[in-house]
Amino acid sequence: MSRRKPLVLALLALVCALVLGGLYQWYQARYIRPFGETTVLFDAATLRLPAELAGPGRIRVVHLWDPPCPCNVGNQQHLAELLARFGDRVSFHVWQKPGSRGHLPDTLKALQPLAELPGAEQLPASPAVAIWDQDGKLAYLGPYSEGATCTSANSFIEPVLEALLAGRPVRSTGGLAVGCYCAWQDE
Repeated sequence: MSRRKPLVLALLALVCALVLGGLYQWYQARYIRPFGETTVLFDAATLRLPAELAGPGRIRVVHLWDPPCPCNVGNQQHLAELLARFGDRVSFHVWQKPGSRGHLPDTLKALQPLAELPGAEQLPASPAVAIWDQDGKLAYLGPYSEGATCTSANSFIEPVLEALLAGRPVRSTGGLAVGCYCAWQDE
């Protein structure tokens, strides 16, 4: 019996190591994705607000997203911070890629869904954001930031909103950006 005890303990340790190794591999495959930089040209030639939001009013921010895109995770916390910081002075909306299914986390429930967004079918990628100024003119279209993560430290959005709220004009409706994006249009 005393000889079998070390053998049983060694086999048990080996089984535990194999199980832990398998769980680690499963976790990596499911939750850890390599960041693949993609270069995207954002062009706002056809993007317009729906009729009920067009014209003068509050600054309008539209979050453009495709639920299955893994790149959404990088901006959702930042978007929640934008809502908390600017929500009393800016109108926040969401446009989900047509035909996609999914929902935003509870922290983003304040985003008002749009029934239509004319020209959005021509967008190149998501996640993205469109911002219209107080006169109803498109001030910004593009990514939240450049790179793999999105925070207030590397965001393009805070400077645009701060300038518009201060009454300064902004016109950045096209640009080339490198970051984590998913194709908006089917190939």
